[in-house]
Amino acid sequence: RALNAFDDDMRKILSDEIPKTARNPDIYICALTSASDRAFCAGGDVRALVNCANTDMARARQMFAAEYQLDWLLDCFSKPTVSFINGLCMGSGAGLSSYNTHRVAGENYSFAMPETAIGLFPDVGVAHKLAAMPWPIGLYLGLTGHRVGRADAFWLGLATHCIPSKHFEDILDALSQSEPVDPMLDGLHQDQGRGELEQTFPMIREYFSGESLTDILRALAGAKGEAKPWADSVLAELAKFSPTSLAITDVHIRACRSLDLRETLIQDFRIAWRCLEANDFTEGVRAALIDKDNKPRWQPGKIDDVDPAEVARYFAPLGENDLALPTREQMQASRV
Repeated sequence: RALNAFDDDMRKILSDEIPKTARNPDIYICALTSASDRAFCAGGDVRALVNCANTDMARARQMFAAEYQLDWLLDCFSKPTVSFINGLCMGSGAGLSSYNTHRVAGENYSFAMPETAIGLFPDVGVAHKLAAMPWPIGLYLGLTGHRVGRADAFWLGLATHCIPSKHFEDILDALSQSEPVDPMLDGLHQDQGRGELEQTFPMIREYFSGESLTDILRALAGAKGEAKPWADSVLAELAKFSPTSLAITDVHIRACRSLDLRETLIQDFRIAWRCLEANDFTEGVRAALIDKDNKPRWQPGKIDDVDPAEVARYFAPLGENDLALPTREQMQASRV
């Protein structure tokens, strides 16, 4: 009913099973599937997270840490893994699927990282993926939460194959018989041509290539001619989102251009720790998912009032509380 909203119980099951699967010689390949025809995973259960933070902040922080540890585990996992995505794939769902070796997009595939709308930021390591896209399209996606269809997902590397969902069960049956995965998926892949995002890329590159969020907003506000309606609509959307989240996301994705995934997840945890302490995450969840009045009271309420020093504080190391992730070599030595 909650479109596979990812919670701590689901996280624990996956975290426990993956190492067992890695060490099982009878298992050739893993698959991540959804029982919903509307979503692969619509994101994390942020209502439960906020409720937990109100009563047990240490546990809420641990929930973030444990999910980021799972994302790292998925990336280091030694066996082929296929995610079958037909419907929404957002937030935590992106974390579950982005590190699989094969990511199959059905006809209703829809990827997004809409965290700035609820006072958070693109986490679960996905900023590393966004930063690696043709610049600055990942920055655009992180700031706006724009949804990506499967044609653009294939272009950007979010999906490895575009295959109608009617084939999913047959693929699973074949995989269970140890059918080699690559030739099978390659044979079923259907080219989708150029997506809406790829066609818009020249405008995104022109207006989102500034050196800062302020530069981007100034460029959008000054758009003229054919670009003006698009720029105005983007500005109108950004105006609804948490100014602090937008500022954090801008800095985060730019920084991730020089970070690997492990370093990105460590930075994610530092930011998430501070988001739990601040106003906007709780307020964004209240407005969007609890009271559903869609009238968040952001603090501060305007981009111009966001203090750069306060933004920098979100990225400061946590000392002994920093997220501890083994190196990739250590993970491989432990046979995951």
